[in-house]
Amino acid sequence: FYEPGSASMETILSVYPRHKVLVDAFTAKGDILGIGTFDGGRNGSMGIFRSREAAESFLKQDPFMLEGLVGKVVVKDWNDTLLG
Repeated sequence: FYEPGSASMETILSVYPRHKVLVDAFTAKGDILGIGTFDGGRNGSMGIFRSREAAESFLKQDPFMLEGLVGKVVVKDWNDTLLG
């Protein structure tokens, strides 16, 4: 989970293309199962990753993280009981 930081929408949009390249790369490898914002990003965003390791690797490379655009990050382990 990303909680929004104090960056302006202009700043976020200027960094977004590089963030999207990373999202696309992780998606192509099958490491991202779902990703998106809450209320257009005003209430943060969430990604569902194949593994904790994939999530942590993503965070280490994400331009939003590297440029301090995220207020807070929480990584939670989740057991998908529907898929087993």
